[in-house]
Amino acid sequence: MPKGKTIFHCFILAFHSFAGDGLIVFVLGSEWKLRRRFFAGDWAGGLAGELRGVGADVPGPAADMQVAMLNRAFRGASSADFVWESKLPLNYEDVIGRVFEKDGVFFKGLCKRDIYARLCRPNSFDGGTKRVWLDKTTGKTCMLISSNGLAITGIDDRRYWTRIPTEESRFYSVAYLQQIWWLEVYGEIEFPFPAGSYSLFFRLQLGRSHKRFGRRLCNSEHVHGWDKKPARFQLSTSDGQKETKQCYLREPGKWIHYHAGDFIVPSSCKSMKVKFSMTQIDCTHTKGGLCVDSVMIVPVDRTRLQRF
Repeated sequence: MPKGKTIFHCFILAFHSFAGDGLIVFVLGSEWKLRRRFFAGDWAGGLAGELRGVGADVPGPAADMQVAMLNRAFRGASSADFVWESKLPLNYEDVIGRVFEKDGVFFKGLCKRDIYARLCRPNSFDGGTKRVWLDKTTGKTCMLISSNGLAITGIDDRRYWTRIPTEESRFYSVAYLQQIWWLEVYGEIEFPFPAGSYSLFFRLQLGRSHKRFGRRLCNSEHVHGWDKKPARFQLSTSDGQKETKQCYLREPGKWIHYHAGDFIVPSSCKSMKVKFSMTQIDCTHTKGGLCVDSVMIVPVDRTRLQRF
């Protein structure tokens, strides 16, 4: 926390009221003046607001973490299951069952805070081809699907596609297209998404990047054909939602998230199947020089892409 924040001049005194009011928290400033009084039921939000009032930036679950560091009594209260269960999606048990199919029993011995912390970390599943985690601000699912988890036409023919290692991918490998007439990339995921709105993106780059003497360079010798016809992105869900977009692929040497569409999960259901694709089908010309890294599913607020 930046120097000078008055939170360092505050301390917390917590005790149980004999009048039956539950937990009462007093926040005192450096001049020992009573700042605020909070009753059980809204102490987490109230205290977070008080800390923000004295200059601390403590949004969402981060408030509980910072408060727990200030006082031993509050540390115990901040670990209570009812605090952290409210931050978990309603169907978090279904998420655990889908992601940790073999290790789901392990979670039965964990408190809600530890479950929340585990789900907020990137967790691999489906043979390491997918990663999923909870967004700490919204509590919704974020997901990455690697190129190894996609169905790519001609991927096994080295005349067209190759797998190349790179540190620019979360999966340390991308599919590189040298040249082809018929581009088809398909994928699908069946997952118990928490209720909310989601966006789906393809992470692509024209050209093959590499490093030389510590500098990032991009080889664009195979890049061609993308200015002739736009690529088509399609998305559909098991409950009938559909969206189609067309876009020219541009800017060689730069990773770009191409928006394929949005979908809505009306309620935290058992499972929703999402199908998606990218195609550029035109036998009048070839196209090449494309890196396919992954597909990303995130809460609909696209500004969150900078976090990933």
